[in-house]
Amino acid sequence: MVGTVFVFISLFIVIFGISYLHFSTRNKERLALIEKGAEASIFVKGKREKTAPVWKVLVLNLALLLMGIGAGIMIGGILGTNLNVDWEIAMPGSIFLMAGTGLLIGFFLTKKLDKEDLN
Repeated sequence: MVGTVFVFISLFIVIFGISYLHFSTRNKERLALIEKGAEASIFVKGKREKTAPVWKVLVLNLALLLMGIGAGIMIGGILGTNLNVDWEIAMPGSIFLMAGTGLLIGFFLTKKLDKEDLN
């Protein structure tokens, strides 16, 4: 019981520490740039750079991830029944392999989608 409480408290402290460090460092960098006379337009990335909408990227990657998991289950079943590979090895291995492949394909399609939106 004490171990789980310790884990959750440690997790909270780590998340708080990382977020505090991120925001305080970002604030210090911005103040230093403002003191040197840099323009404020460098802080706004979304308005300056045209990128694909977030919902398109999210839907694309989620769809490819789920398709990869489904294909991994099918391949794991084929490996387990037809090729007599242990189920404990075939299923997780094929699921992770195909899910990773789906996310990699999603990465390349997202890059292509960004290039199309720029033109």
